[in-house]
Amino acid sequence: MRILVVGSGGREHALCWAIAASPLTTKLFCAPGNAGIAEEAECVPIAADNIERLTGFAVEQKIDFVVVGPEAPLVLGLVDRLAEAGIKAFGPTAAAAALEGSKGFMKDLCAKHQISTAAYARFTEPGPAKAYVAGHPLPVVVKADGLAAGKGVVIAETLPEATAAIDSMMADRVFGDAGAELVIEEFLEGEELSFHALVDGKTALPLASAQDHKRAGEGDTGPNTGGMGAYSPAPAATAVLEAEIMGAIIQPTVAAMAAAGRPFKGVLYAGLMLTKAGPKLLEYNARFGDPECQVMCLRLMSDLLPALLAAADGALDKFQLRWHPKAALTVVMAAEGYPGPYKKGTEIRGLDQVAEMAEAKVFHAGTRRAEDGRLLADGGRVLGVSALGKDVAEARERAYRAVDAIDWPEGFCRRDIGWRAIARLEDR
Repeated sequence: MRILVVGSGGREHALCWAIAASPLTTKLFCAPGNAGIAEEAECVPIAADNIERLTGFAVEQKIDFVVVGPEAPLVLGLVDRLAEAGIKAFGPTAAAAALEGSKGFMKDLCAKHQISTAAYARFTEPGPAKAYVAGHPLPVVVKADGLAAGKGVVIAETLPEATAAIDSMMADRVFGDAGAELVIEEFLEGEELSFHALVDGKTALPLASAQDHKRAGEGDTGPNTGGMGAYSPAPAATAVLEAEIMGAIIQPTVAAMAAAGRPFKGVLYAGLMLTKAGPKLLEYNARFGDPECQVMCLRLMSDLLPALLAAADGALDKFQLRWHPKAALTVVMAAEGYPGPYKKGTEIRGLDQVAEMAEAKVFHAGTRRAEDGRLLADGGRVLGVSALGKDVAEARERAYRAVDAIDWPEGFCRRDIGWRAIARLEDR
């Protein structure tokens, strides 16, 4: 099969790495890709949100199957446009991708169908939003309704912080039109869990559990980011909890979307908070998490491509996946200053040493090659330094050994990825 993967991050590198290994793959393209993806696929310089050019390329190259990585092209309707051109794709339609494209839509769906989530209110003007937070317990969570590259969420500990977040999103439009409407939620306490399921419109197949670290600083402090690291499996995700999540959150959502005339196909990624009252939905994403996709691809023993095809074809009801018993952990190396302003074009050395390390793998997120062949940083999150181990502790030791072999003075990473899982191991 001739396959096109859309995107340029660590998630797309992991997907390309897995798809390239499939015997079904005869030719693999990625648009636009990055320096690491170029080792797995032929990169084509088309932006992930350029719907018409991507569709035209798929038609010209007689692409059999398109795998859409990031959320923006899904919300913009790439899957719809490809379908019109007669090309099969993995990912939801624009109508179904509203689960991620509009936090207000997602919250209203949950409220209508009694899906457990945080109490919330929606606002289109800053004045009522400020009055709302002034009358509610702190902290509160202020969210831009639309897509904000994983950064449109502020946990406000004080009233001035909440007011500043409202002004920043609604008045200053730091996230553009994504902040034209806000969702303000109660703050939930507990442990976060990333839960992914392949969905074919009616059937949901749970994937391996994973947990990521959203905050930029160690000890889960500092601003929210797109993700500073992840591990799989997540010890908190017991079989009993997985069954509860599937029965109370994932399956009701799939049924609700079908009933609304927006059948969801693709991967449904639920960001959950494990509270004392049980799991509650923080948000839905209409694509694989990043960096969760990296640890899941490392652990996947089955061929990924047939699973993605089964989701697109509505044939997951008889599908099974096999997972490696080992644990996987990814440490994100980011450009200094991320998630704020950061510098591009700094040189990264030492990846050849990592390539020689057993059980280690580096997924590129924001990299490019200079004309002279040097590897340069070209984004905020730049590398996903990953490893397998017999448990999370061994996977972490191997991942940080690989991190320490990389020579990139302008980069940084958290040194405590997997701390919750390791604390559980030590408590045994």
